[in-house]
Amino acid sequence: MEIGIYGIYLKLGMAGAAAYLFWCIASITLHELAHGWAALWQGDDTPRVLGRMTWNPMVHMGLWSLVCLALVGIAWGAMPSDPSKYRWGRQGRIVVAGAGPAMNIALFCLCWIVVGTVDGLGLVKEDGDAWTRVISFAAIGGLLNGMLALFNLLPLPPFDGASIVAGFSRTYYRWMHDPRVQTAGFFIVLVAMFSGIAGLCARASAIGGTAVSGIVEVAIRSAMG
Repeated sequence: MEIGIYGIYLKLGMAGAAAYLFWCIASITLHELAHGWAALWQGDDTPRVLGRMTWNPMVHMGLWSLVCLALVGIAWGAMPSDPSKYRWGRQGRIVVAGAGPAMNIALFCLCWIVVGTVDGLGLVKEDGDAWTRVISFAAIGGLLNGMLALFNLLPLPPFDGASIVAGFSRTYYRWMHDPRVQTAGFFIVLVAMFSGIAGLCARASAIGGTAVSGIVEVAIRSAMG
């Protein structure tokens, strides 16, 4: 079956599969650390007390997430926090929940700026050279982070978007904490992944990334005369 890392290897080769693996692990780890940094800033020391403020991806993702990444090509992470300790109360959820997708957006922009810079400077001399590999590596990171940001901003529990909306709406906050909704969280994730939403997020990420890199490329070429 052409799924998971093996499927990516068949489509993108060894370098592509390695880049996907790197970016998936690094992006999820940084996503969770961003949640932790925001929680600490909000006055909640739970991430530090539980030893979660670490760069070790095993701590954030866990064994099953890494196994699913290898076998199916998808993964997840978690960062425990205590909203009752947030200095901004319910509104603190907006900051803490939004920090994860914000990190992915920052990585998305960084990756596509690299692509646009390499193209704008005309560093690629022939197919397969070192700069071509840099573009490929950065593009995979950009696509993945854009997709992660959009996917996590879905206003459905347990995605970050639900916590962000709950920070604005008391009604949504009560609905999100309904035991029946929380129990259905796992199935909501599965439906979101296999209903075509993930594909839409991927296409939107590609369009946005092409726009960012194009703007950077044009700006550099204009500056160079």
